[in-house]
Amino acid sequence: MSKPPESITTYLEEDHRRLERLLESAQTSSRRVEQDTYDRFRAGLLRHIGIEEKILLPMAQRLRGGEPLSIAARLRLDHGAIASLLMPTPTENLLATLRAILETHNMLEEGPDGLYETCDRIARAEIDPLMARLRAAPEVAVLPHSDTPAVLGAVRRAVERAGYESLTQMWPS
Repeated sequence: MSKPPESITTYLEEDHRRLERLLESAQTSSRRVEQDTYDRFRAGLLRHIGIEEKILLPMAQRLRGGEPLSIAARLRLDHGAIASLLMPTPTENLLATLRAILETHNMLEEGPDGLYETCDRIARAEIDPLMARLRAAPEVAVLPHSDTPAVLGAVRRAVERAGYESLTQMWPS
């Protein structure tokens, strides 16, 4: 009896749970972050975003005859906001913003009409090579945090561009 192929949904939802556990364990208190664990979270989240941006969304567009998924633009805005939030030193407010965006974002990817199940349906005929590509996606090195005014301004703009302006209200100006 052959084992059914692993699904995109299972693989990436399990990765969401792994990332959530890392983020939770990185925040040792409301004011302190365990940097090594947080860096593993950052690297894992950037790898996860890379899988979606470089493998899943282009694959879906190719298999749809060049037409992107209707959700693709929304996901890309969220990915930009999420990645930007990983640049500064994590603060309580920054982590609250990141968690809020991830909660909303993950709902777009998971579930019956989410990105993952949509991609499972679209890519059914080529699931094995696609899963091999997902598993082989490279790890991502993280750079040191940057808290320059230019970086903090870029983070604010990316979060606002993604439609989360209300979340930046708790940040210092």
